[in-house]
Amino acid sequence: MGAIEDVHADLDADVSLEEFREAVEEKVEQMGGLADEETAAMLIAHELDEEGGEVETVADIEPGMEEVKFVAKVVGIGDVRTFERDDEDREDGRVLNVEVADETGSIRITFWDQQADAGEEELEVGDVLRIAGRPKEGYNGVEVNVNDAEADEETEVDVPVQDTYRVEDLSLGVSDVNLRGKVLDTDEVRTFDRDDGSEGKVANLKLGDETGRIRVTLWDERTERAEELDPGVSVEVVDGYVRERDGSLELHVGNRGAVEEIDEDVSYEPETADIADLEIGDDADIGGVVRSTDPKRTFDRDDGSEGQVRNVRVQDETGDLRVALWGEKADVDVAPGDEIQLADVEIQDGWEDDIEGSAGWQSTVTVLGEADPGTGSAGSGAGGGDAGGSGDDSGSDSTGLDAFGGDGASASGSDAASGETADGGHANAGGGEFVEFTGTVVQAGDPIILDDGEETVSVASKSADVTLGEKVTARGELRDGTLDAEEVV
Repeated sequence: MGAIEDVHADLDADVSLEEFREAVEEKVEQMGGLADEETAAMLIAHELDEEGGEVETVADIEPGMEEVKFVAKVVGIGDVRTFERDDEDREDGRVLNVEVADETGSIRITFWDQQADAGEEELEVGDVLRIAGRPKEGYNGVEVNVNDAEADEETEVDVPVQDTYRVEDLSLGVSDVNLRGKVLDTDEVRTFDRDDGSEGKVANLKLGDETGRIRVTLWDERTERAEELDPGVSVEVVDGYVRERDGSLELHVGNRGAVEEIDEDVSYEPETADIADLEIGDDADIGGVVRSTDPKRTFDRDDGSEGQVRNVRVQDETGDLRVALWGEKADVDVAPGDEIQLADVEIQDGWEDDIEGSAGWQSTVTVLGEADPGTGSAGSGAGGGDAGGSGDDSGSDSTGLDAFGGDGASASGSDAASGETADGGHANAGGGEFVEFTGTVVQAGDPIILDDGEETVSVASKSADVTLGEKVTARGELRDGTLDAEEVV
């Protein structure tokens, strides 16, 4: 093996032998005979080592590179954190995370110890740095451990430094995020044990704005906000930072950040899918009027813990869908006639070849209040004329027997003698019972289904013109579980 081959074999740079040989020959010519091939090869190798790791953009940085050199703008600066080293004789370590970006993306760079102290004192958002460091795979993607960084006042990096973000502006690793949104959903505070034996706390919110929605994770002292805020209020997240979980971005709020209620009404209008178009395997957003609700049920998990689930049936202008609300979602205060929005609902194979929705921890359940008259679908198309629903829904969609004492017979004793029933109706010669029932229309087809929050009743009326979500009173004879209405007002 010759001198050129020997020097090339020791190179860290990704240069072919042929390219290296050509560069050596050019160097010999440039030197005018003052250097032989071995000397020229050493000079070329030194130049390549100096250039090694130079990347054009942030997007070119990959874990496994020996060293990278690049220029980027500071877009976020964290706090210096201390940690104990394994060697008890050494002082505590210090680390500073800084978010930098260029036109192709953003990346976290990490300063250690004295560099961390200097960075905390000297760095400002908007500074342009010339950075040299070693890439690695970090907790939230690729990051660079800094060997050297210096200000570059001559180079311009066209990256805006934002004071306020929208959901669609967020990207992995961005910090110092201020974002205004509407609270869509909240979770309870949960505790966990840290590696150092201390107890931590975590809770979640879902926020939405005109560009989308995002899950907000609150840590420790900030978790109390999840218990103080109600869905529908507008808030501003201050000094949040973006992380990734299960392939989705999340906005995190630690003790440095805050979630503050604001007077501004932030707009959030989700794009909901038509129920009739849903298919198994979809992850969909749906909206409509609650047609019926089941009681909450509890069950034992394989690990011995107790779970809970509640089924509701949601109807829009194209159809209806049973949705299982799992865990904390089962505690949502929702009743027939409420207008509701559900986000990130998984569509699964349901009862008797039907489909159904599953709303778990990743889903958002937002009750918008009682539906306005006219919301939803009139007629029997959406409801399918099925007062009882399918599967487990049969437990909640009563045919009216429970509402009026079972089979409609009058009460016994002195009340029956006077013609009064236990419900205030009047027995008649036909064996039925004249009753009055007021409730919300949860099915506008034939028959009409009314729900008063405790009971449901099936109403037969050929002339009634009602709409889903409307509150009406039906008067007429109750016979065989159906109220044959003389009047619906």
